[in-house]
Amino acid sequence: MKLKKSVKRFLFFIAIVIIVGVGIITYSTVMKKDKVAEVKVLKEIKGYGYKLKDNKSESYKKLFAKLEEELKKDSVDEEKYAKLISEMFILDFYSLDEKVAKTDVGGTDFIYQESLNDFLENAEHTLYKYVESNIYKQRKQDLPIVEKVTVESVKNETFAYGEKNDEDAFIVEVSWTYKDKNKAKGYQDSATLTFIHNGKRLDLVELK
Repeated sequence: MKLKKSVKRFLFFIAIVIIVGVGIITYSTVMKKDKVAEVKVLKEIKGYGYKLKDNKSESYKKLFAKLEEELKKDSVDEEKYAKLISEMFILDFYSLDEKVAKTDVGGTDFIYQESLNDFLENAEHTLYKYVESNIYKQRKQDLPIVEKVTVESVKNETFAYGEKNDEDAFIVEVSWTYKDKNKAKGYQDSATLTFIHNGKRLDLVELK
């Protein structure tokens, strides 16, 4: 039995409507799923480039407030400055559970700009290498969060880095503890950080 042309057109129209409808629903679902909350900058310390983002921990935010207070002074206590950014770097860099992916490397605000690409590449191939994506908040991987950072010592030394030779570079010895020791097994818990002067900033050029 042959269908009339009008019936064929009607069925074709219905099929198109169904296909378009399914397409719209699928697209909307995917787009909704792929939509990731945008990270907002809450504060910035002018002249230094340090930015406080809304995805940082409360501990980090408290340290940022102390850093902002110190850097607003007419005469900055550089030793205190070095201690604060050491704590902030460790807290941000080693708290892997707070990161959404292996490319979400912490502590980048404190890195010497000319070394940043090497720092990111190294981090993504070492400490951050096995950090699974958590964009959709479904990660079940056990990752550490830094609980407390202790500055063990601070000293000034001459330090050569590339063409820079800083006679008053800061060498900072730090140690830290993690919130869950079971999740922190095998992870580093002490380090030596070297900061050099870059204008009025102190920039991290070595971590070991």
